Amino acid sequence: MTEKQLQIGTSEFIRLGDALKAADIVSTGGQAKMLVQSGQVYVDGKPCTQRGTKLRCGQSFMAMSVLVKISA
Repeated sequence: MTEKQLQIGTSEFIRLGDALKAADIVSTGGQAKMLVQSGQVYVDGKPCTQRGTKLRCGQSFMAMSVLVKISA
C-alpha cells in the first residue's frame, strides 16, 4: 500500500471525484465515477459510492491500494 498527502490549501473541502484525480489515482472524471460506483473506494475506512462526498482536513480515503490523507 502506498500513502500520499493531498493538500487542499484554503479550501474547506474537496469532492471525492476531484480528490481521486488530484492524487493521480484516475485521470478522468469518468474513471473516478466508475471506480467510486463499483465500491472500490473507502472514506475513513468505510465504503463510499458517492463521488460528490466532501472530504475535509483530517479525513482519508483509499482506492487502488493507495491511502490518501487530506491536509490543509
